[in-house]
Amino acid sequence: MRLGGLVVLVAACVLALAAQASATIAVNRGIAGVNLGMRQVEVRAKLGRPRQIVHGKNEFGQYTEFRYTGYVVAFQNNGTVTSMVTTLAREKTPAGIGVGSLWSQVRARVPHVRCEGRPLLGDCHVGDLLPGRTVTDFFIRSGRVARVVVGIVLD
Repeated sequence: MRLGGLVVLVAACVLALAAQASATIAVNRGIAGVNLGMRQVEVRAKLGRPRQIVHGKNEFGQYTEFRYTGYVVAFQNNGTVTSMVTTLAREKTPAGIGVGSLWSQVRARVPHVRCEGRPLLGDCHVGDLLPGRTVTDFFIRSGRVARVVVGIVLD
């Protein structure tokens, strides 16, 4: 009986660690294991089939968006991932910051973050908001993070 209990305990720990590892915002790199620079086929392998695919054109050229529940992955010029957005509270940085976190928590737990606006309505970002630079932006609404974007600044 002890061996059976140990196997169940080990399996539960492995599942908990796997869930924690997949629910991570990697500042200036990616979200949910999808990283900037990935190809569309790699994103599908990681997140599965999108619930919606949107093709469009903006001032920077053609783009494709893969829309999932809680995520939008964008491919500017239909190339590799140029941005990712999440509205899922389960996605967190290693320090536990994500959708639902307070402005004060973002300021205290995200290294090199710069915040603009006010605690009730603003944003906090890591990285320079300059064309070609990589940034992670925590958009604040009503004092809490409403969405997180990891992307390459286009303009």
